[in-house]
Amino acid sequence: MHSFGSYLRGRREALRLNDRSYSVRQVAKRVGIEPAYLSKIERDEVPPPSEEAIGRIAEVLGEDRDALLALGGKVSSDLLELIRRHPVAFAELIRGLRDAPPDALLRVVREVRDGDW
Repeated sequence: MHSFGSYLRGRREALRLNDRSYSVRQVAKRVGIEPAYLSKIERDEVPPPSEEAIGRIAEVLGEDRDALLALGGKVSSDLLELIRRHPVAFAELIRGLRDAPPDALLRVVREVRDGDW
């Protein structure tokens, strides 16, 4: 498994192969952070940035925001609020799904998304 920084660097460099606008300097500018800071993030010299910065990085790199947050050891603030409102239920749900295969997880997600409450 990749670290947060090495994953970002790999993704950015893969995009740069086809589009020179994915240099450290240009990505940092679009994200709204200093190029030196992005470089340090990519080299794992500093911890992952804030939720907001990770969201902007995800958008620029075409990545899923929640997946990048998780890779950075963070949870989206909207999800955290839901968990805080129902901590026991969410803990039980997540622990119950710990060993579930991916197709079972997708079935649960679809049931919740499409369910008639």
